[in-house]
Amino acid sequence: MPLLSFSAMKNIQRDAQVKSSRKADALPENPSDLNPSIARVLDEIEEGKSSSRRSFLRLAGFSFAATAGACSRGKPQTALPLVQTAPEMIPGRAYWVATTSMACGAGCGALVRCRDGRPVKLEGNPGHPVSQGGLCPACQASLLGLYDSKRLQGARGPEGPLSEELLDLQLRDLFQNLRSSGKIRFLTGTVNSPSTLSQIQACLEQCSDGRHVMYDGISRSAILEAHQMTHGVRGLPRYRLDRAEVLVSFGADFLSTWVSPVEFAKQYARARRPEGSRSKLLRHWQFEANLSLSGGNADVRTRIAPWEENAALTYLSDRLAGQERSNPGLPALLIERLDQLLKELSAAKGAALVISDSNEVRQQLLVNQINQHLNGYGRTLDVSRPSLQWQGSDRDLHQLRQELENGGVDLLIVQGCNPVYDLPDWEEALKKAGHIVYLSRHEDETSPLATWLVSESHDLERWDDHQPVEGVYSFSQPLLPGLFAGRSLRHCLASWRGAAAEDVELLKKFWREKIYPTENAGEAFEAWFDRNLQRGVYAAKGIEPAGKKEFQRVELPAPDSETELSEGKLQLVLYSNPAMQDGRHAHNPWLHELPDPVTKVCWDNYLSLAPETASKLRLETGDRVRVEGEIGSFEIPVLVQVGLHPQIAAVALGYGRKGTDRFADIGPEWMQSKPTVAAGGQVGQSVSSWIAWKNQQRRFSAHEVSLVKLGGSHKLACTQDHHRMELPPHLAPKGGEVRDVVRVLPLAEVQGQTEQEHGSKHHVYKDLWPDDHPYEGKRWGMAVDLNACTGCSSCVIACQVENNVPVVGKDEVLRHREMSWIRIDRYFEGEGDQLQSHHQPVMCQHCSKAPCETVCPVLATTHSEEGLNQQVYNRCVGTRYCANNCPYKVRRFNWFDYPREDQLQNLSLNPDVTVRSRGVMEKCTLCVQRIQDAKAEARRNGRPLEDGEIQMACQQSCPSQAIVFGDLNDPESLISKFRNNSRSYDLLEELDIQPGVHYLAKVRKQEDRGDHHRG
Repeated sequence: MPLLSFSAMKNIQRDAQVKSSRKADALPENPSDLNPSIARVLDEIEEGKSSSRRSFLRLAGFSFAATAGACSRGKPQTALPLVQTAPEMIPGRAYWVATTSMACGAGCGALVRCRDGRPVKLEGNPGHPVSQGGLCPACQASLLGLYDSKRLQGARGPEGPLSEELLDLQLRDLFQNLRSSGKIRFLTGTVNSPSTLSQIQACLEQCSDGRHVMYDGISRSAILEAHQMTHGVRGLPRYRLDRAEVLVSFGADFLSTWVSPVEFAKQYARARRPEGSRSKLLRHWQFEANLSLSGGNADVRTRIAPWEENAALTYLSDRLAGQERSNPGLPALLIERLDQLLKELSAAKGAALVISDSNEVRQQLLVNQINQHLNGYGRTLDVSRPSLQWQGSDRDLHQLRQELENGGVDLLIVQGCNPVYDLPDWEEALKKAGHIVYLSRHEDETSPLATWLVSESHDLERWDDHQPVEGVYSFSQPLLPGLFAGRSLRHCLASWRGAAAEDVELLKKFWREKIYPTENAGEAFEAWFDRNLQRGVYAAKGIEPAGKKEFQRVELPAPDSETELSEGKLQLVLYSNPAMQDGRHAHNPWLHELPDPVTKVCWDNYLSLAPETASKLRLETGDRVRVEGEIGSFEIPVLVQVGLHPQIAAVALGYGRKGTDRFADIGPEWMQSKPTVAAGGQVGQSVSSWIAWKNQQRRFSAHEVSLVKLGGSHKLACTQDHHRMELPPHLAPKGGEVRDVVRVLPLAEVQGQTEQEHGSKHHVYKDLWPDDHPYEGKRWGMAVDLNACTGCSSCVIACQVENNVPVVGKDEVLRHREMSWIRIDRYFEGEGDQLQSHHQPVMCQHCSKAPCETVCPVLATTHSEEGLNQQVYNRCVGTRYCANNCPYKVRRFNWFDYPREDQLQNLSLNPDVTVRSRGVMEKCTLCVQRIQDAKAEARRNGRPLEDGEIQMACQQSCPSQAIVFGDLNDPESLISKFRNNSRSYDLLEELDIQPGVHYLAKVRKQEDRGDHHRG
C-alpha cells in the first residue's frame, strides 16, 4: 500500500482546486436560461414547498413536452478536462495518504483511501506506534462529518457574516488593544499539537495577563493530578496491558471509551491469545456499577456501588502494604472477591495492573499506591514517557469559571469544546466575558454566545501535528481543499497576532526550528520532513523525558462523605458510549444508527435499571419515567438491563444536542413512516447538567434520584431480538446435540489438547451426491476469533462505509429493516455477579451448499468458482425467498430507494460498490471489490497473490485482529491455520451447509458455570 509524499499531495490538491473552480462551467450562469416552468419547480423544491414525488412527475412532464416540441439548439456549455493531472493520481485508482484521526480524542493513526481527489475510507495505520492499526467506530465514521452540509460556512461577527480578511483585521485590532492591560483566556479541549501549542504560547507571551485552560468532556483530571502528586509528572501513564498477567479495572471501560481503546484492545487481545508465546494469559477482573463492554469481557466481574469504591481501594492498598484494619463495611461477597484478588495480585507482582475511571483524586492516589506495591511502575505502566491524549484540568476550569463570574475575562477564545453543553450552569458565566471567539464546526449550544463565530476545519482538510505520547508524533494533512472555508486554531492565532502565514508553512516552521535541530537527521529538512509526513508518524530521538519519575508517597485527602443511599433512592450514574462519547458526534447518523455494544439500542439514550430494581418499581422497558433529584428533573424511557447494581440508574451522556432535529425525516418517506425525532426535539435526552462538582473536580455519579412513572411508552430500537438463529432440536444429527452458536471452552481444555479431545465438531456424514462446487483455484474464506473479539463494533461501521450501506432511521429499525451487512450478536451467560457477555460478528457465511441459492427463481444469488456467494443486483426481482431460507438472517432487502438527496454527503460513497435500488436484496460480498482490485494489481506486477495481501474492510479496522481472510486452499495461509485450529467450529454446522466463515471458540479462564447463552 504505497503512501503519497508531500509533493504528490500538493499536486493532487492543486488539481482538485482547479476542478472545483470549474464546476460552475457546467451549469447555466443565469437561471433565466432554464425553462421558466422548470425553474419554478426547482425553486419550489429548493424552498421545501413541493413534495419530491410530485415535483419529479412535473419535471418528467416538462421533459417530455420539451422533447416533443420544437428542437431548438441549447446554450453551449463548456467542460474543461485537466490537460495534465498529477502523475500520482490515476483516474479510477485509489491512492493512500497517512494522517491522524482525532474523532475519538485518542489520536489514532489512519490511512485514508482517496479516489479522484476525495477521501472515501479511513483505515488503521499499522505503522503507528500507539494504535498499531485498527480504528474505533468514531474514527471510521468521521468521514461523513467531512461531507456534512450542515457545517458552519465562513465566519460571523457582531454585525453578521465576515470575510476571512475582515475577521482577521477585527481580531488583530482587538489583540493589539488587549495586549497591555487585557485578560485573555483560552478554553480548549485537550491540545497535543506541538505547533498549535507554540502559537498559543506566543499569544500568551504577547499579553500581560493570559492563560490557557484545557478540559475534556469526559474528565480524566484526577488521574493527572494524582500522578503530579506522586511522580511529579502531570500526565497519564502509558498503560501496558500486554505486559500484565492480572488486570483490575474499577469502572474503566478501556475496551470502548477510556483513554485509548484501540491501543488497549490490541494489547488486550494479544495478552489473551491461547496460541501466543505467553506462558500465562491475562486474567481480567472488573468492579463496576454499570455494565460496560470491558466488564462483559472480564473473567471475573463484580458489581460495586459508586460509594463503595473508596473503601474497596483502601482495603486493597492496606492489605498489600501489610496493614490489617477493621472491616471496611463492604458486602460479604465483595470482601470475598477482594481477598481472592489479593492472592492473585501478590503472586503477580511486576506483572499486575490496577486502573480506575474515578475522577476523585483520593481514589486515584490509592490506585497509584496499589500499583507501586505491585511493582507496576516501569513495567505495566510507564510515566517516563506519559500519554498526552487527555490533559484537561478541572481545577483550572473551576478557577476560570470564577474569573468569568467576576467579569475578569476580556477575551475568551474557545476551540475544541462546547462548554454550554458540557458544563452545568456555565451559560451565565460565559455571558459575562467581554468578547468570545468560538471555533466550531456546527451551530451548537455555545455559538449564540460568541461575538465572533469561526468555522473550524475538519481533521481531514487541515495540516496538523499531534503528540499522543511524549516523544511520539503523528501528522494530519488535508485530503481535499477546504469545503467550508474552515480554519485551524494555529492559522487563526498566527493571523490575529500579526504573524500571518499559510497553515502548512506554520507547521513546517515549527518543525524546522524546534524538532529538526534535535534529531541529527543527516539530511536536508525538506526531505526529512517529507519522509516523516509520508509515513504519518515520527518517533523522536532527541527529546529527553523531564521531571521526577520516582514514586513518592503522599498524604491522602479526606474521603468524600459518600454513604449508603437514602431509602427509596437510586444513584444516578452518567457514562459515555463509543458512538456519541461526550456529544461530539451528535451530527453523525452512521453513529446514531450503530447499536450500543452492550444494550444493542440505537437512536436513543435511556435510563438503564437492573431487573430487580425495575420489578420493584413495576417498570418495564419503554416505560417513560421522570427522574427527580435535588437539582431538578428530566424525562426519559427505561431500559431493563442485566448486570447493573440494583441501587443505581445509568444514563449515557452525549445526547440531546442542538441541531439533531435535522434527523426527523432521515428515513424513507411513505404513508406509514414515523419521524426519527419529534418536531422540535432532539435525539435523546441531555443529562450533562447532572454532572456534579466536588472538591473542584467533576463527578459523574454524585446525585441521588427517585423515579416517577409517567403514562405512555417510548419504543426503543433494539436490534438484538430482531432474528432468531437456532437449530430446532429435532434436526440435531444422529448421535449429536444442538450446540450453542457461541462456544466457550475452558482454558485447561484448550492448551495442549487436540480437536478430538474437546469434541468441538459433530461427526460429518458423507453426502449422496458429489460436491456441487469443486474449488480448483482459490477458495476464499474468513475466520473470526471470538476470544479476540471484544464487541467494539468497529467492523460494523467499516462495512457501512466501504459498502455504501444506507441509514434508514429509527422507524425502519423498529420494523426490523436495518441494512447493516454485518451485525454483532450479544449473548449473556450467568446472573448477577457471575454475569459475562459474549459477542459474535455475523455476516453472510458464503456457504458451499447455500440455502439461498436453491430458492431464487431468477438465479440472482449464485456461487462463484472461488467460493463466494454472489448477489446479482440487476437480476433480483425481490421475492425475498433467499432471506426467508437463510438460517443466519444476514440478507437485507431494500424496501425503498433510501434518501441520498444530500449531494455533498454522496461524496462519501465508495465508487467501487454499487448503490442498490428499491426491490433488491443485498448482503456481505466479502468485499469482492477488494479481491478483484488485489488480483488486478498482482496480475499487473506479474506475481501471485500473497497471503494477507487482501484485507476485508471489517478485518482491517478490527483493533483486536479478531478477523482473518484468505485462501482456504492454501495450506500455509493464516486462514487455513485458523480453520485447523482446535477451537474452530462452524455456525449451525448441524445443517451441513458448509459455510465459508468459521469461528474460533472463546476461551474461559475461570470455572465453568454450566449456563447456556442467552440474548
